Amino acid sequence: MKKNFQLIICITALIYVNSCSSVNPPEKTNVSIGRGSMPALAISKSGDAYVVFGSGDSLFCAISDNRGGRFTYPELIAVIPGLWASAMRGPQIAATSSGAVVIACNKSGDIFSFKEDKPGVWIPSKKVNDIDTVAKEAFLALAADDQNVYAAWLDLRDKANKIVGSRSSDGGITWSANQIIYASPDTTVCECCKPSVEIRGSKVVVMFRNWLDGNRDLYLISSADTGKNFGQAIKLGKGSWKLNGCPMDGGGMYIDKNGIVQTAWRRNNLLYACTAGAAETPIGEGRNISITGGIEKKIFAWNNKGNIVCLKSDSTRSIVGKGALPVVKSFDNQTALCVWENDHSIEAIAIKY
Repeated sequence: MKKNFQLIICITALIYVNSCSSVNPPEKTNVSIGRGSMPALAISKSGDAYVVFGSGDSLFCAISDNRGGRFTYPELIAVIPGLWASAMRGPQIAATSSGAVVIACNKSGDIFSFKEDKPGVWIPSKKVNDIDTVAKEAFLALAADDQNVYAAWLDLRDKANKIVGSRSSDGGITWSANQIIYASPDTTVCECCKPSVEIRGSKVVVMFRNWLDGNRDLYLISSADTGKNFGQAIKLGKGSWKLNGCPMDGGGMYIDKNGIVQTAWRRNNLLYACTAGAAETPIGEGRNISITGGIEKKIFAWNNKGNIVCLKSDSTRSIVGKGALPVVKSFDNQTALCVWENDHSIEAIAIKY
C-alpha cells in the first residue's frame, strides 16, 4: 500500500511538471544577427527581412528569407570613413520592387546611397544631399513603395536644422534635387531627434519633432504626389512638452491600408499613440518606441530600463530581450519582426499578433 501511494505521488508530480512546462511557451527564441550598432529594418513585399547596421566604419546587411527564423551572415555593403552608427544616428534601409536601398551618413555630414543589384552585391549610387556636409546631425529616414523611394533628414543648410528630403523614382539609383520640407519659424526644429518617413502609393508622410515656443512636440507633414509637394505641418496630440533641451527620441509611425497614419511617440517619460487630429492614448513608460500593424491590430516595441518591451493590441505585454533602440515591422497581419541593439550586438525576434 505504501509503495502504491508513493507511485501515485510520483505520477502526480510528473504530470504536474509536464503540465507546467507547457504553460506560456515562448513564441520564438531570439536570433543573434551579428556584432554592430544602430540597426534598421525593412521587409519586402515577398517577405524578405533586411537588417542594416554599422560596425566601426563598415556598413553591413543581413537578410532573412524565413520571417526572422535565420539570417544570412552579415554582408559588407561598403566601408565609409567616419560612418555614423552610434548615439541614435545610423544607416537606414528600404525595400523596393527591384531590391533594397540603403542610405548612410558620415561624420562630415554627407549621405551616401547604395542599391542592391543582386543578392550580396551592392552598388553605390548618387550622393543624396546636393549641398556638401549639410547633414552633420546624421538623423536620417528612408521609405519605399514599388520603385518610389523617399529620404528625409535633419539639414543644416542656411545654418539652422530643418527637415529636407529627396525622392527617387528608380528604386534609389538616382535622387532628385533636395527639397526643404519644413523650416521652423522659431529658427530650428528639434536638433537631435530622428525623423520618420513612410510611403503608401503616392502618399508620403514625414514625422518629426518640432521646436515651437519652447515645445518639443511631434508633427506630421504629408505629400499626395510621391513627395513633389508637401502640405502644412500638423501637430500630433493635444498636450505639449516644454523642454529646454532635446530628448533624442523621434518616435515611429506607419500608414495603414486605409491610408491613416498611425503614430507613437514620447512626451516626458510616457509613450503615446494617436492619429492626426485625435487625442493621444498613453501606452506606457519608456523611450524609443516603434509601431507597426494593420487597421485594427498593432504592435508597439520600446525600451525601458534596459528591457525591450512589446505590446500587442490585445493588451499582451512582454519583455522580449535586453537592449535598446527596437524597430518593429510587419510581414503581414499575423507576424511581425522586432530587431534591436544589445551591447553592440544585433538581435531579432519574430512576434505573432
